[in-house]
Amino acid sequence: MRNMKTICAIRDVFRAMTNFEASFEQVYQITLNEAMILCALKCSSERMTATNLSKQTDLSPSHTSKMLRILEEKGLIVRTLGSEDRRQMYFTLSAAGRERVCDMEIQKVEIPELLKPLFKDAES
Repeated sequence: MRNMKTICAIRDVFRAMTNFEASFEQVYQITLNEAMILCALKCSSERMTATNLSKQTDLSPSHTSKMLRILEEKGLIVRTLGSEDRRQMYFTLSAAGRERVCDMEIQKVEIPELLKPLFKDAES
C-alpha cells in the first residue's frame, strides 16, 4: 500500500511540473530545458562547450545539441569556434539571451503549491 501512495505522490508532482512547464513556456517562449542551458551559461564565468553544458544540466549530449541549435535559432546564444582547435565550439549568451535571463529572474509564473516547499530557500 505504501508503494501505491508513493506512486500517487509522484504522479501529483509530475502533474505540477507539467503544468508549471506549460505556463513557463507560454510566458517566456522557451522550454525548461532551454532555460536550464541559459542558466548554466549565465552562471559560468567563461564560454562553455556542449559537453560542459550537458554535464551542468544533466541532459544527454544529443538533447543538449538539439537545445543549443534551438537557442541559437532563437538568437539567445552565440556559437564561436575555438582559436586553438577550430573543431571545438563554445557557447555564450547573446545580448537577447542575457535580456531573456533577466526577464526570467522576475517571477511571472506561479510555482504550484505542491512544489513551493522545494523553493523556500531559493526565494530568499
